[in-house]
Amino acid sequence: MANRQSLRDLQERLAQRLTAAKSEAATASWLAVEAHGQRYLLPLVQSGEIFPWASVQAVPYTKPWYAGVASLRGGLHGVVDLGRLVDRSSDLAPLADRITSESRLVSLHAALGVNAVLWIDRLLGLRNPAMFSALGEAPAGAPPYFSRCLVDHQGLPWQEMDLQALAAEPEFLAIAA
Repeated sequence: MANRQSLRDLQERLAQRLTAAKSEAATASWLAVEAHGQRYLLPLVQSGEIFPWASVQAVPYTKPWYAGVASLRGGLHGVVDLGRLVDRSSDLAPLADRITSESRLVSLHAALGVNAVLWIDRLLGLRNPAMFSALGEAPAGAPPYFSRCLVDHQGLPWQEMDLQALAAEPEFLAIAA
């Protein structure tokens, strides 16, 4: 009889923990990343897998923000340098000089239909709406894949990106220089 009660208690505790885990996962809305000193929020529902830096093979005659291709889990993915894609006016150091132990490749969700990964300088964790105190519009002249700007409780600005809009952007799809 005591074993049945212990089993029932265990099942109740597991059910409570599963319910709590589901509600916690539902509150995380964005993957926070940094690229070229800027903070970006990538929607979790539009983001795919996170990979450590992999060997990237350069592709000639492509735009400066297209770093090349990488073999990830047996598939070829185009590697887009997020810092150069967003800020084309600045001169960034050569690719090899910017790779660190924190460099990551974040894939776009498979449902977006693009075999591409975004090269970011570092991951900053998960964020949810409660972590931000103010909302703003995308900056004037911002690319169409920029959504709104959010400000966290420390006063730091974060740019939300719409990866679906990015994947549909003609400029993003045309990598030839």
